[in-house]
Amino acid sequence: MEKSKKNSIAKNILHLFYSTALSSVFNGAALIFLAYYLQSYYYGMFSVVLAIAMIMGYFTDAGLSAIVLREGSKKNVNTSVLISSYVKLRIGLLVLTFLFGFLFIHLSNSGHREIIQTAYCLIIPLVTGVALQGIGTTYFQLIEKMQYYGLIRIISSVCLVLTLLVGMIFQLSPLFISTLYGFSYLTAGIIGVYLVSKNVQIRLSGPFHMGLLQNLGSFTLGGLVFVMLPQLGPLVLEKTITLQEVGLFAVAYRIPQALQQIPLIVAGAYSPVLFRSFNNNLLDDHLRYNIELLKIISLFGMAMTIPFYYLSDFIINLLIGEEWIHAAFPLKILSVMLTLQAINIGLADGLTSRALQSYRTRVQIISCLSGIFLYMFLSQSFGVTGAAFAGVIIEGIAFLGFWICIPNRWIIAKRVIIPYLTFFIFCLGFLDFFLNTIPFIAVVIHFLLLVFVVIFDKENMEKINSFIKKMGFNQKWKSKKFEEG
Repeated sequence: MEKSKKNSIAKNILHLFYSTALSSVFNGAALIFLAYYLQSYYYGMFSVVLAIAMIMGYFTDAGLSAIVLREGSKKNVNTSVLISSYVKLRIGLLVLTFLFGFLFIHLSNSGHREIIQTAYCLIIPLVTGVALQGIGTTYFQLIEKMQYYGLIRIISSVCLVLTLLVGMIFQLSPLFISTLYGFSYLTAGIIGVYLVSKNVQIRLSGPFHMGLLQNLGSFTLGGLVFVMLPQLGPLVLEKTITLQEVGLFAVAYRIPQALQQIPLIVAGAYSPVLFRSFNNNLLDDHLRYNIELLKIISLFGMAMTIPFYYLSDFIINLLIGEEWIHAAFPLKILSVMLTLQAINIGLADGLTSRALQSYRTRVQIISCLSGIFLYMFLSQSFGVTGAAFAGVIIEGIAFLGFWICIPNRWIIAKRVIIPYLTFFIFCLGFLDFFLNTIPFIAVVIHFLLLVFVVIFDKENMEKINSFIKKMGFNQKWKSKKFEEG
């Protein structure tokens, strides 16, 4: 598509925000349905298999989506050849993923027939669907048409809720429920590929874009570690605590994990612009966009942390029921992870778009290796609560590593990290100490204080005023055209 037809960053964020909000609501509903329908034992088993499925899903991409964005931002690139090459590579990776993935499952769970059966029913349709969805979302991110990116995600979430409802109505077994869960991803993936084929010609027999292989190893390893970190908990905890306890941790962890999609979506709207700025040697623009991104997603992260930190007991009881109340305190701890994750996404994307993917990969490897030790040690000593603290510490290690590695670290610290984080942590501790018996008041006050952060940041207000003026001008222009017509 022509550059003139691309959406603006603001428009892309708007499309992605409402689509992510809808998909998060549906995914949250699916989480509630599963928790109600499955006992903690089966939910723990499902969480272990789902963690393996998500890692296998990543191997069908292996970091290629970020490379497609990098290559697509270069001048005179043939989009058809680029996307066709991407599709060919993903098909090959899908076959290899199934071969090695199921070999690993059989070797690591040879004595647990239920896990192996659940794995086949869930993984085959889910991983295939993830691969197909990835083709669609990467293409629409490349051409900066995020409304279609969001559409694919919404379709996937709606299919997920509908299929689970059907399974519950007919009282199907956990095995059939797992199959339906996987097919919801597959349905959305098929629709995603169809939408791509309507916009660009996909030729499996055509020439290959060799640029996709440049630095592939670094992107693959870095992306793998990024995907493994959220799945690390269930995989390690299966060996240190009971499946019932794994189920409690999974319930607490899945809520912030689902909400993590919001800062990821905002970052996705900025990724093509960051790559384009660096590839055209516009380093000042790159820094400006990176700071904008960090401010926006850190505010999103803080806003998501607030209700789950103060109201974890109420939320668990309301959404899932009293029988899951032991997941409330782990949820409170893990809610802090939302803020750290958001900032980490902005810092990590700043590294990747500056061709510093190797630094991002090293930080993620250190975080992952530390995570294995932390999950094992803290869960054995303190159970589910220790596992929750491990999740937050892992994000803290990643945050420190990304910040040390990124260029202009002191400018970023001065303009975003120090003022935003210091104010947020102080408010969190102060309000929790003095208003812990009236958490709803604490939530309201903290949100008001967060609004003041936006208002008193001069750069934020300048951007908001500019956006309002632009919208006002566009409205006047449209009114004038209407009157002339």
